[in-house]
Amino acid sequence: MQPINTKAIQQRIDRMKDQDLYLHLELTTGAYAAHLDSSKHPAATFVSNAVIRYTHGSISEGDGPYRVGLKMPQGWVYSEGLTHYEESDTERLIMAGHDSRGKLVVALQLSREPF
Repeated sequence: MQPINTKAIQQRIDRMKDQDLYLHLELTTGAYAAHLDSSKHPAATFVSNAVIRYTHGSISEGDGPYRVGLKMPQGWVYSEGLTHYEESDTERLIMAGHDSRGKLVVALQLSREPF
């Protein structure tokens, strides 16, 4: 994975709008390791292969970590903390956020085919 290039991500977001897409979204604050450190609040979210269609999408500007918002007719999908993307996969949009130790914190992925 490569550090996020906001222009490349925005182009991909624009190319995928107004289509049925499969969404994979996950977030963890260390839920699996909370038993090793009781000061950590265990939290996680996992959605896979939910079908969405967005009419507008954007990635935040700046130095990162980044957020992506996807506006749907009935609401929003929003993900923050993204730092990297898979540059070589041009058919899917695969983004992730890693903490300072390189561990996965958040993932947002879009595809025309199920994951």
